[in-house]
Amino acid sequence: MKIHEYQAKEILARHGVPVPKGEVVFKAGDARAVAERLGGGTVVVKAQIHAGGRGKGGGVKVVGNPDEAERAADAMLGMRLVTYQTGPDGQTVRRVLVEQGLGIERELYLGMVLDRSTEKPVLMVSPDGGVEIEKVADKTPERIFKEYVHPGAGLAPFQTRKLAFALDLEGDQIQQAVRMMKAVYDTFIDTDASLIEINPLIVTKEGNLLALDAKMNFDDNALYRHPVIKELRDTAEEAPLEVEASKYALNYIKLDGTIGCMVNGAGLAMATMDIIKLAGGEPANFLDVGGGANAEQIRNAFKILTSDSSVKAVLINIFGGILRCDVLAEGVIAAVKELGVPVPIVIRMEGTNVEKGKQMLRESGLNFTTADTMSEAAEQVVALAL
Repeated sequence: MKIHEYQAKEILARHGVPVPKGEVVFKAGDARAVAERLGGGTVVVKAQIHAGGRGKGGGVKVVGNPDEAERAADAMLGMRLVTYQTGPDGQTVRRVLVEQGLGIERELYLGMVLDRSTEKPVLMVSPDGGVEIEKVADKTPERIFKEYVHPGAGLAPFQTRKLAFALDLEGDQIQQAVRMMKAVYDTFIDTDASLIEINPLIVTKEGNLLALDAKMNFDDNALYRHPVIKELRDTAEEAPLEVEASKYALNYIKLDGTIGCMVNGAGLAMATMDIIKLAGGEPANFLDVGGGANAEQIRNAFKILTSDSSVKAVLINIFGGILRCDVLAEGVIAAVKELGVPVPIVIRMEGTNVEKGKQMLRESGLNFTTADTMSEAAEQVVALAL
């Protein structure tokens, strides 16, 4: 789950990370009031969407007084902000953050993520902040410094000092950085975060370190432990079909192709998308109904698949283990009868009760295409989608 910048800053601040003063607003007139409360001078108006690159798209404006703050907020609210992370359709701006203006001496990078290859959290810093960290990793990877944190021992003081020195900090700035890194680590662990990114981490002209921007993602599977954080979810920032799928515990991600996929198991889903592309088609989605799906979940999955107007054909590829093939057939037949699915459907299934499932499909009176192998199924569905 993702949250907005201002929400991430509130969480980080509660754990001791210094952040600029600011308030989020939903109406342009409120931006003027916030700017006045911040002293009436220079403020920054920042569009709040779940994407980076907002400044290049016109979503960050530095203004000199409350009047300009109101005008900037009025221009942003309701706009479709397009960045390198939103795709060409962009995201609608529904709220803006009005924040104090600061004199910036340096821009750094600080991030924390789970490194799956080492099975450890990793704390990363770079002296090249304020730019996309992916570009730094690609062009100058030696400018990213990392410390891997042992899950049992936690973040050690020497690790934070080592990273502070790598940033060429001096004097009291080193202690500030040490405290900030410890606070970021504590936040990461306490909230079951999967990502914390502060870019840029700034050094002000007065020599203070602050999180000028902040991004946080959370492990969905741990949200039951954090009901307050769960309430921060903004479904308006997510694809509507993905929001609908989450209601039924379905793992769904919309893609750009024309072939809808329904599969049980993430690995099989990835293999199915690969073989569709190998056959010359493009998958319209990733949809994993899970190993224990029932007929009702199959019906809901079908409803979501067919709600995507770009889908020209559907491929169902199921290995019947926990989800028996006859249960799958029951759900598919019921869904097609209820929804009147207008596109061709190719079904390939193997496993428990597969013959019974195939018999149910044959006797349903519905126009299903069946296949015995994945490659055969992919070739058939690609042909039907043309």
